[in-house]
Amino acid sequence: MTFVRPKKHLGQHFLKDENIACKIVDSLDEKSVNILEIGAGMGVLTKYLIQKPDKNLFVIDIDRESIDYMKQHYPQLGDHLILGDCLQYNLHNLFSDSFSIIGNFPYNISSQILFKVLEYKDQIPEVIGMFQNEVALRIAAKSGSKTYGILSVLLQAFYEIEYLFKVDETVFVPPPKVKSAVIRLRRNEVLSLDCDEKLFKQIVKTAFNQRRKTLRNALKSIAIDNEYTSGELFNKRAEQLNVSDFIEITKHATKI
Repeated sequence: MTFVRPKKHLGQHFLKDENIACKIVDSLDEKSVNILEIGAGMGVLTKYLIQKPDKNLFVIDIDRESIDYMKQHYPQLGDHLILGDCLQYNLHNLFSDSFSIIGNFPYNISSQILFKVLEYKDQIPEVIGMFQNEVALRIAAKSGSKTYGILSVLLQAFYEIEYLFKVDETVFVPPPKVKSAVIRLRRNEVLSLDCDEKLFKQIVKTAFNQRRKTLRNALKSIAIDNEYTSGELFNKRAEQLNVSDFIEITKHATKI
C-alpha cells in the first residue's frame, strides 16, 4: 500500500507540507516524554515525532487503512499503533502518568477531542492541534469577543491557550474549504475550581445557549440566590464574562 485515501466521513484532510509538519512537532515542549498522536493519516507528524529521543509515542486512528499504512512504514512503533476511536478509548490504558496530545485533528470531531482533554486535564499538560481556523479562534478568544463561547470558557479555566499560526488550505490533501490554524494548550496552575465543576459546566452551557439574552433571563432555569441575580453582573451577556465571573455565579447557585 503506497497511500491512504482520505475519507470524507472521517473528516480527513492529510497535511502534505513537511515544513508545517516540522513546525507543529517543534511546538511540543521538549520535556514531554509521553505523547499521544491523534489521527495518524500517512504519518507526516509521526515521521518527526519518532526522531525525538527518549519519547514514549502512541498513535491512534479509527481508520484501518491508515493504521495498516503506518504498520508498513513505521514498524518500530509496534503495538504503539492503535486502531480505535480516540473519543471512546480509555487513555488510562496507555498512560498512568502525564502525557501530551498532538495531531492534525479531524475537523468533524475536533471539539469533542477537546472535551475529552478536559476529562483527562489532570494528566494532560499540553495539547498541540490543527483545527479549523474558526474553531481555533473561538478556543483562544477572550471575553468580550463575538467568537468567545462554551469551549473558550471551559478550556481557559484550566489551560492557557496560544494561537500559533494560520495554515492555508493548499497544504492539505484534499484541500478543505476553510483555513486552518495550529493552537497550543498549556495547563495552568488551577488544580480544581473553587466551585462545583459539574454545575459550572452546566451554567456556562446554559448561558451561551441563549447568548443574546442577559444572564438574568438566560439562567432562569438554574436556581441562583435572588439577591445575587439582582446585581449588575446579571445585566451582562455570557460573552462578556470571564472564567472568574462564571465561578462566582456557580458559588451562588444550588447544586445539582
